[in-house]
Amino acid sequence: MANEIQNVAAVSAPMGVTAGFQSAEGFNLLQRMATMFSSSTLVPTQFQGKQNFSNCAIALNMAQRLGADPLMVMQNLYVVHGTPSWSSKFMIAMFNQCGRYESIHYEETGEKGTDTQGVIAWAKEKSTGEILKGPAVTIKIAKEEGWYAKNGSKWKTMPDQMLRYRAAAWFIRTTAPELSMGLQTVDEVTDTIDVTPRNAVEKPIEEIRRNANAEELIPQMEESQEAVQVMKVETPKEAVAAPKKATEPKTTQEKVEAQGTLEGPGF
Repeated sequence: MANEIQNVAAVSAPMGVTAGFQSAEGFNLLQRMATMFSSSTLVPTQFQGKQNFSNCAIALNMAQRLGADPLMVMQNLYVVHGTPSWSSKFMIAMFNQCGRYESIHYEETGEKGTDTQGVIAWAKEKSTGEILKGPAVTIKIAKEEGWYAKNGSKWKTMPDQMLRYRAAAWFIRTTAPELSMGLQTVDEVTDTIDVTPRNAVEKPIEEIRRNANAEELIPQMEESQEAVQVMKVETPKEAVAAPKKATEPKTTQEKVEAQGTLEGPGF
């Protein structure tokens, strides 16, 4: 695969041009390489087709910066909850092949089968001979961080493997962070994103079940009848319309005419 990429580079770009975003020639070469990979069925589905052309270009740039094979990068780069992440075995392989350190070793701590069981990843630096150690990862940490009890978690079924993967990821990120390019592993992203404590979910459900049907429901018809009765009782007397009084005459002439009409002619 590396020979094929070199042949493409030789045909598509001038001598000495490196695929990447540094120059126009390098960017053109990167696009030609991305077109080739996006049309291949050997790459994962997230890199296949014209709609994933940009994903191929980014993966190729990452491979060029890491000095790794592009196909290997694409096969070990995943998107979990919208976050790009490496597989744990790829990060370990990159560390072992970088040439600055010896292979990663693992030191087991605590008592196996208990919360104290843990693993420390370490390696020797070739230039100085110094032994470098990473942070300790234990089952207790996995439980306190919510990784152990999460649905679908592999910490219950394969704790030894998960301890080694997590210890190696922490060791590489603290010793040689340039190899991870700031990305986490798939296991880390799966464990840390959307971690909700079980008590926070179960408690409201239990309260809803406990309080269900606790209050007596009153039919709506009875409530309306009671409201009507209250309105009848509380209706003020002043609201009842009073009988209209006869209109009194305003002028003297009108008063005289009114008296004549009521009493009849005078003698």
